[in-house]
Amino acid sequence: MFAYILRRLLLIIPTLLGIMVINFLVIQLAPGGPVEQLIAEMRGNATDATSAFSGQEGDLKSSAPQDTGSAASSKYRGAQGLDPQIIKEMEVQFGFDKPVHVRFFNMIKDYARFDFGDSYFRDRSVVDLVLEKMPVSISLGLWTTLFVYLISIPLGIRKAVSDGSRFDFWSSAVIVLGYAIPGFLFAILLIVVFAGGRYLQWFPLRGLTSIGWEQMATFDKIIDYLWHITLPVLAMVISGFAGLTMLTKNSFLDQINMQYVQTARAKGLSERQVLYGHVFRNAMLIIIAGFPSAFIGILFTGSILIEVIFSLDGLGRLGWEAVINRDYPIVFATLYFFTLVGLLLQLVGDVMYHVIDPRIDFESRNF
Repeated sequence: MFAYILRRLLLIIPTLLGIMVINFLVIQLAPGGPVEQLIAEMRGNATDATSAFSGQEGDLKSSAPQDTGSAASSKYRGAQGLDPQIIKEMEVQFGFDKPVHVRFFNMIKDYARFDFGDSYFRDRSVVDLVLEKMPVSISLGLWTTLFVYLISIPLGIRKAVSDGSRFDFWSSAVIVLGYAIPGFLFAILLIVVFAGGRYLQWFPLRGLTSIGWEQMATFDKIIDYLWHITLPVLAMVISGFAGLTMLTKNSFLDQINMQYVQTARAKGLSERQVLYGHVFRNAMLIIIAGFPSAFIGILFTGSILIEVIFSLDGLGRLGWEAVINRDYPIVFATLYFFTLVGLLLQLVGDVMYHVIDPRIDFESRNF
């Protein structure tokens, strides 16, 4: 098993490098950039950048010609009328004075040392920002994963045992509906109904805590936190339990039709003894081993729009704002972090297969 883990760890390096190359090229080809964003701020029509360069921006504004009467030739949109020297200073400020391949290799060299640099528009290191936002996203992901498993596994088992029944039919209809509708639509519906959007105002609309949360007693802090996180978690659970429920059902149905189950029944064992004494361990193998992958999917993909909709200050919202503001250090650092953690958790999932069922031997497989 050690040799397999070592091979997988070595395989992470080219995989991560390939993903970073593709995304770096996509970002370079995308319109806009930090230079254009700062130019837009100077002209007062920026989209939504939190500028950490207010002092530098003031210097640039003061040195910018008020009306040159001639448009300076520039590759940046909106730069007409600006002194080319100002544009060059911006390029040096963001590192855009270097060729593309030099910027990429410098970035990879820094990332190999886990040096992610500083945000363009927040005047803080990317590591500090990620560590600050991470508890919100991890909290949201853990609660969602916990409830998804608590709902999906019993429901999937019940559907497998009652396969073809009326309960199986109607529950499948609900599952298909939950699978078909995106989580952010459920989030909007919950806000409209329960957060003062139109009908009831039982839950807060934004944030994970109330104002003055730090001064509350411990019990009040817990209640306030659970009050705030209810709707975001509910929105993610509704859209996330469908796939795991059907996986549980199909896994149990596959095992129920095995020969060893027929043999156990022939020995006079009850259905409960057969189900939980023989079928459960084999059927739960793929479900339990898939926990790391399920968690990473919920944490890094399902929570982005939920964090934006409920104004939760987590990694998803941080990445969203970074893309809007063209804050490339945050964009690439979060991408690098998400990808690395995802690849490592996939390896953990494979190891869990072997831990749960030692008969599974990855050493004999070639890949």
